[in-house]
Formats: sequence, C-alpha cells, structure tokens
Amino acid sequence: MDVLRWRASRARDGVPPTPPEAAFPVGTPDITDTISAGERARITWVGHSTFLIQVAGRNVLTDPVWSERASPFASMGPRRMTPPAVLFDDLPPIHTVLLSHDHYDHLDESTVRRLHARFGEAVEWVTPLGYRDWFGRRGITRVTELDWWQSRTEGQGPASMKVTAFPARHWTQRGWNDVRRRLWCSFAIEAADGTRIYFGGDSGYAAFYREIGAREPGFDVVILPVGAYDPRWFMAPAHMNPEDAVDAYRDLGGSGLFIPMHWGTFRLADDPPLEPPVRLRAAWRAAGLPDSQLMVPRHGDTVKLP
Repeated sequence: MDVLRWRASRARDGVPPTPPEAAFPVGTPDITDTISAGERARITWVGHSTFLIQVAGRNVLTDPVWSERASPFASMGPRRMTPPAVLFDDLPPIHTVLLSHDHYDHLDESTVRRLHARFGEAVEWVTPLGYRDWFGRRGITRVTELDWWQSRTEGQGPASMKVTAFPARHWTQRGWNDVRRRLWCSFAIEAADGTRIYFGGDSGYAAFYREIGAREPGFDVVILPVGAYDPRWFMAPAHMNPEDAVDAYRDLGGSGLFIPMHWGTFRLADDPPLEPPVRLRAAWRAAGLPDSQLMVPRHGDTVKLP
C-alpha cells in the first residue's frame, strides 16, 4: 500500500527531471595492480555503491554493479544516469568482494558472473547471512557469510585484512517470496597497518551508528549513502538523506575522511539527482566539521591516503 501511495503521489505531483549525463562530472581513475609502499589506501568511486578499495596489498570491490540497469530485466527498471567510471577490463586482480545486501542496485548477477569468469576462486565473496546458496547455484563456492559484529581475517602478515560486518537499517528482497530472507549489513576493513575504512552499504539512520562508534572508534575513511531519500515518509526507514549521513558520521566518531555514495548513478527515488552533494556540504558546514575531512569525489575519482 505504501508503494501504491508513493506511485500515486508521483503521478499527482511529478518528480524533478533527470539531468543529462553531461551534468555529472567524471574524473580519471588512478588504479594500479598494487599500491606503493608510501600509500595506505586508494579508493576509486566506480558509481553508486561500487568502490575499488586498494589496501594492505589487496584489491577490494564493494557492491559491484557494471550493468546498465539495476533490475532483473534487461529493458526495464532504473537505468544508469552515468556509466561505470572504471571499465571492467581495467580492473586489477580482485581479491575480495564485499556485498552489503541483495537489492539489484547492489547485487548484480551479470557482474557477479563476469567477476567469477575473470578471477575465479581467487575472489573471496564476503556477505551477510543467507547468500551461500545463491552464489552456489551460480558455481561460486568461496563465500564467507558474517552475522552482525562478526569478523574474518584474510591474508597473512602485512598483507592481512580484517573484515567486520556491522548493522544497517535496511531490508532484502529479489523476488516475490524472499522478503527479508537474507541479512543486510555494513562493513569495516582494518588493514595490518591499522588503516580502518567503514563502508555503510545501504541504510536508514539509526542508533546503532553510536554503538559502532563506541565499540570501534577511529575510522580513517567513512563511506556512507546520501541519496534516494525522498519522499521521507516512505524512504527514511531505508535511506539516509545528507543530513542523516552527517549525523551518522559524527556518531561513528567524526574522524577521518567522509566520502558520500549512493547518488548520481541510478534514479531510485524522488530527490533531485544533483541535490545530495549540495545538501551534504551545507549540513557539513552547519555541523561545524572541517572542510578537509569532506571528500565528494566525481565518478571515477581516486582518493589516496598517504
């Protein structure tokens, strides 16, 4: 009924127009097979919630989507406003994929199959609970499922990396009969040199951010969603707006770089597609946070931690 009410309001009130592709600036990725000894991490925004994170000698993808649409159908569903800012064939060897949940704008079967065909069992797929069977039906067996607050360490010595699953406020569904049959989560990466990166997945604002910040303080990078937030009466339980994201950043400890995501790629709600970074910068200033800690990348930009 809420979906029908939302559709009715869109038909009655309309939605802001979708800008042309040229309205979204694109940067030039700076990707290497492995980062140099003088760097702690490189983080490249491919688009939406897809990042290439290079840390501790490992190359990590988050919620990889290279398809044209976030949909089970090739000709229907949300279509990209901007193409992937990193060509699939330009990816370095991938060691780990972090999957936050099963929605089509985060779990894309075509991209999963392409990654498996290219990198095979060299990739460790790290998911919340309930995904091993889905991957197994596609011939992928190297899957680690984590419950909230559980961790796994990959690699050894200076190339080791601990991955922890944290709560998120969201939901899961891919078909008609699997609502909330799988878990959803956010993640943290901790490299052997102590570099800590938080990836927020997809989430509405909730008190657990304070709990994460109290139990795991001191992130060097915080990546949080800031788009697909209107109308608030419908979207608030699942998607933060920019002001919520600033509050979540502060709850997480208010340290390190803040990088926004989940905007400017797929049109999933009624907020104007170019609005999230504008509101984010205003909320950041209103909170009195230092400009040096806010990094709003263009699609394709690479953020480096020296």
